[in-house]
Amino acid sequence: MCGIVGLLVKTPALRERLGELMVPMLIGMTERGPDSAGLAVFGREVGASQRKLSLYAGFTDEGAQFPWAALADALNGAMDVSARFDVKGNHAVLTVQGDAGRVKAWLREHYPKLYLLSTGRSIDLYKDIGSPAEVAARYDFGNLKGSHLVGHTRMATESAVTPDRAHPFTAGEDFCLVHNGSLSNPYGVRRKLEPLGIHFDTDNDTEAACRFLEWRLREGDPLPDALQKGFEELDGFYTFLMGTTTELALIRDPFACKPAVVAENDDYVAIASEFRSLAHLPDIRNAKVFEPAPEEMYVWKA
Repeated sequence: MCGIVGLLVKTPALRERLGELMVPMLIGMTERGPDSAGLAVFGREVGASQRKLSLYAGFTDEGAQFPWAALADALNGAMDVSARFDVKGNHAVLTVQGDAGRVKAWLREHYPKLYLLSTGRSIDLYKDIGSPAEVAARYDFGNLKGSHLVGHTRMATESAVTPDRAHPFTAGEDFCLVHNGSLSNPYGVRRKLEPLGIHFDTDNDTEAACRFLEWRLREGDPLPDALQKGFEELDGFYTFLMGTTTELALIRDPFACKPAVVAENDDYVAIASEFRSLAHLPDIRNAKVFEPAPEEMYVWKA
């Protein structure tokens, strides 16, 4: 059992309050996921030739004292990418100019214990072990700004409680997925994707779904087509919530075993596993509140 939350604000002024509105949503899912938590937030895009890399230093010997400034100096000396960091605890968002693939290869060679969480022009990602309230405070979620976000609270059932196995999972650029449920064929999906050169970081079943759907997007499928192929290929009980640079998407399996509630009004679209995580939102009384149907695609534009 896990908790999912999502928030997309339609009113530009609310982008300044995205994190403030989200934190009670995440904490409201504590009983559904007390062991780890995380979120991906989509904010202002960097330039077309730039990329942001969200990095986790908790596996390094230095942890929260990791020498990010020294890394930036070494990286700039090696390839002159104008590296700069925004640091929060043992997380940092690295912004670079030029080929992000070269930067990632350099990081793997010189800082192998740094863990890459996400890559893209607009996504920043934070996840860690601990209660939702602890993780939210640790990374100052309440002050996050942006157009939309995807969050998760985890109760581990099929893999270890570690920061890398927490959600959201990402693949490619500016794509993330959170999951409440259990897949019965994740290793079948892996066997399909690994010969195509797709690398897996964990044994978590959610990673299989994330990498499958991102692969379909990378192959040129529009998001609805990718989700339809997901219905055909991914077996099990699930509610998936996904984020891209411009979209928030929700699907449930054909039996709709895992709960989800949506509230929508002129200002926002809010999603959670239970209504209690939505009750504090502005003007919730006048929102359209509904339970998403099984095997239907819900896609909202940011």
